[in-house]
This record gives sequence, C-alpha cells and structure tokens, in this order.
Amino acid sequence: MSTESSETTDATEGDARERLLDLAAQFYDQFERGDVPHMDVPTRTKTNIEYDPEQKVWVYGDRKSTRSANSVRGAQKLLKVIYSIDFLANQLEEDRSSTLRELYYLSESWDLDEAQFNSQDESNQLIEDLEIVSDVRREEFHMRPEESGAKVMGPLRLREQTNRGDREIHCQEDVGQGGYQIPNDPDTIEFLDNDAEFVLCVETGGMRDRLVENGFDDEYNAIVVHLGGQPARATRRLTKRLHDELGLPVTVFTDGDPWSYRIYGSVAYGSIKSAHLSKYLATPEAQFIGVQPEDIVEYDLPTDPLADSDVNALESELEDPRFQTDYWEEQIELQLDIEKKSEQQALASYGLDFVTDTYLPERLDEMGVL
Repeated sequence: MSTESSETTDATEGDARERLLDLAAQFYDQFERGDVPHMDVPTRTKTNIEYDPEQKVWVYGDRKSTRSANSVRGAQKLLKVIYSIDFLANQLEEDRSSTLRELYYLSESWDLDEAQFNSQDESNQLIEDLEIVSDVRREEFHMRPEESGAKVMGPLRLREQTNRGDREIHCQEDVGQGGYQIPNDPDTIEFLDNDAEFVLCVETGGMRDRLVENGFDDEYNAIVVHLGGQPARATRRLTKRLHDELGLPVTVFTDGDPWSYRIYGSVAYGSIKSAHLSKYLATPEAQFIGVQPEDIVEYDLPTDPLADSDVNALESELEDPRFQTDYWEEQIELQLDIEKKSEQQALASYGLDFVTDTYLPERLDEMGVL
C-alpha cells in the first residue's frame, strides 16, 4: 500500500510571522482607542474542556482568562508577550529555530528586566498562549522542545526534510535496533509506502525493546511507536498522521495504572494543556489494548497495591469526560475494587515471549485489528 501526504492545513512561515505581528498590532490599536491593552485566552482547566462531536476530541470551552495591563503585574505579562513576538518574528524572518529552554535563557539578554522570564514554566505558558490566540502551532514558530527520544520501528518508508536536504528512510531496513527517531515537526515527513497493518503505541522503552527483539513489528506488520511515557507532541502528531493519512488502526499499550490511562487519553482525546491543538494531535479512534485491570485478574499478574494517589487519580478519571464510557467505568471500578496495579513487564511472568506470542495477538484479534 502506498500514499503521499496531502495535509495542507498548517500556516506557512510567512503566515505564522504575519499572525504574530497582527497580534502585536492589536495591542497598539487598543492603545490608540484608549483601551487598556489586553489578551484573552481560554482557561486551561478540566472544567473548561468540552467534547466536540464533529472533531470527536476534547477542546476548550468558552471560559476565558484575560491578560490585561490594568495592573503592574498584568502589564509586565503583556510586555513579555511583545518581546517574545519580536523574537519569534525575527527568528522566522531569518529562518532560524530555537528550543523552549533557549527562549527562557535568551530573555536574560533583553534590554528591559521586566520583560525577562522568571522561570521556564512562565515562558512555556506564554508560548502556549501565543499558539492559542494566533492559531499557529509552536512548531511553525520554529520553537522546538528538548529531545523526546521517541522512536518508530516498522514497515514504513518515508522522506524526511532536513537542513542537509531530503533523505529517504525505511523504518526497518535503514535503521538499527533503536529505530527511526521522530523529528520535532513530523509534518516535514512525507509517507512514501508501507506494508503496515496497524500502529502499536507502547508506553515503556523496555516493552518497546522486547517487541522489537522478538520481531513483533516484522511478523505482524506493525508500526511500533515508542511513547516514552507521557508522549511528546511530535509523537502524537505522527501517530495521528499514520491513522489519518495511511488509514491504519491505532492501539495504545501501557501499564495498568491511572497515570498510564492518562497517557492513552492524551493520544486519543488530547490533553488539557494542548486542547487547542486536538485537531492536530488527537486520534479519537485509538483503542486501548492494555494492560487492563481485567488482565490483572484474568492472568493473575504480579502487582503492587494502589497508593492513595492512585486511588485519587482513578476517582478523578471517573469524573473526567475523556473516560466517561461504559468500558472505562467498568475497568476503573474493577481496579478500585481489587486495589492493585501492574506494569507491562509483569506479563514476563509467563515468559519473555508471552507478550508477543499470546497476549498481544489475542487482544488484537478480540479488538478486530488482526
């Protein structure tokens, strides 16, 4: 099966720069009208997330937070916005890039102390604000996170745009056991051809290595995506493109605990922090393959007792709109009842090949993927 990327929804570099400058111009327009400069952004909390039936993902609701210059603190926040816009606009004009960490340190060279960031959390949040109000992803600002290290292994040939020119890569034949490293902006990838049947997103590096060592990707024509814990945006973006553009089913394989269920939730429905980008990052058709609480019972897996924080997280998930389905309510209630959690590697209690020879094939067959 072969296909080519056809998605054209992203802004061009020129568009991204223009939208940033338009935002700055709005502040000047507010000054001229005699208005107090301000910027409204959606409130990024669970209570302000709602389900979009058209996109089938969770997005921000109507609640807004206002960044206003009606106080010294508010004025300083908008000053930082202006300085950041100036930096990003120049970066785009020069076709340069920088990391989120570098932006924090770069602010120390700005001529006004009040424009400098107090922490990286503050600069990260400002970039998120700019994404939302400009409708431009940070990747289009040429802002990079620190390396996530997420890898892909599977029967997929692609073309990647790099600073040294384009290169074609087969994600089995042209890579080592580590696989193909996902770039910061997966939209620089063009899918050329593939023999894949489905995508298997895996939480832990140990389980990812087990699948590759056992040849699971080759035997079942699977594209194995290492999530590396809570998945980076680039990982979720690539996963969505594999589903949308190649028509591949997506499954998510994690530990059996509430924090891992949230990893699945971020792949399938998006996260509170990046709900404004759900249309780019979320794959609502993604299915959870395990470890399920019912697997803990059925296979009598080695377990750890639930900590108080685990119980609180599970109870919170029962109120989380992303998990308000019959399946998740049944699984979470069962886990609260047995008071146990388990890791992916616990399946090795049946032997190193059990996960690839028995558990995953049986689950994939039950789910209609195989």
